[in-house]
Amino acid sequence: MLNADDLAAIYLTIKLAATTTVILLLLATPLAWWLARNQGWWAKVIGAVVTLPLVLPPTVIGFYLLITLGPNGGLGQFTQALGLGFLPFTFWGLVLASIIYSLPFAVQPLQQAFAVIGARPLEVAATLRASPRDTFFSVVLPLARPGIITAAVMSFAHTVGEFGVVLMIGGNIPHETRVVSVQIYDHVEALQYTQAHALALTMLVFSFIVLLALHVLNKPVRTI
Repeated sequence: MLNADDLAAIYLTIKLAATTTVILLLLATPLAWWLARNQGWWAKVIGAVVTLPLVLPPTVIGFYLLITLGPNGGLGQFTQALGLGFLPFTFWGLVLASIIYSLPFAVQPLQQAFAVIGARPLEVAATLRASPRDTFFSVVLPLARPGIITAAVMSFAHTVGEFGVVLMIGGNIPHETRVVSVQIYDHVEALQYTQAHALALTMLVFSFIVLLALHVLNKPVRTI
């Protein structure tokens, strides 16, 4: 039922979601730790900025990214000066847009996981003369494992389901920027409901398996 274009869209979507998830975990972990440990005015401002993609329409984010990364935008001129060219309608433009759009789905589970750890494990590690770096990697990250798993799964799944942002910043270029959500839209516009149903059902089953895995793997960790 799935043709070559459908399979290419699935491959590109998985590649985009995996790349975005890895980068997001690297960026969101220190950011979430800082937000969990600070309650000041700047922490509230940064927290609001991180949460902004949850309330903004995806097309708004995509539009401003298109302008900012384009020939007349500051970031576009910066990437052009670095020899990277303009990012709109490229795979890495999709990655950047996905990172911004999925950022709250990575930061919020991590921030909640760090917050519930509390000060007691950190105080115990300090009495054993563990350095802050050792404490973070040997105590904090293992205790925050449920939050890390949730952040990874939610970031991956949310990136897979993107439509408005990826269509605005990536367009509809076969084998380069056409992801599954855009491919389904193309099938519906062409009245190819059977192909659209096959691809949509594949994504429905995939999403169910991801959420089931989240519930199975995400066991609570006992704190000290």
